[in-house]
Amino acid sequence: MYSTTLEAVSSARTRIERDFDPEAIRQLKATAGRDITVGGPDLAAQAIQAGLVDEIHLFVTPIVVGGGNPFLPNNVRLKLELLDERRFGNGVVHLHYRTKT
Repeated sequence: MYSTTLEAVSSARTRIERDFDPEAIRQLKATAGRDITVGGPDLAAQAIQAGLVDEIHLFVTPIVVGGGNPFLPNNVRLKLELLDERRFGNGVVHLHYRTKT
């Protein structure tokens, strides 16, 4: 888990890392054996910039709040292939993309 504010973890299989290390994540991806999830706009932006993201799941909600942190980093161009889409009864739309190289 990456955090600059948490003091302790909530499970024995979790550790806190203070700084994002793209090479450590590359090694983790190579040995993980299953998917790794990235959450949060700052961490996601760093992972996208480092070329570590294979798929993106977007949830578009029918509410405009304004402001906040962008989850896509500046100065990155990423080609995406739509894999799936789903509409929910409350107006939320889920878009599932694969990154293309």
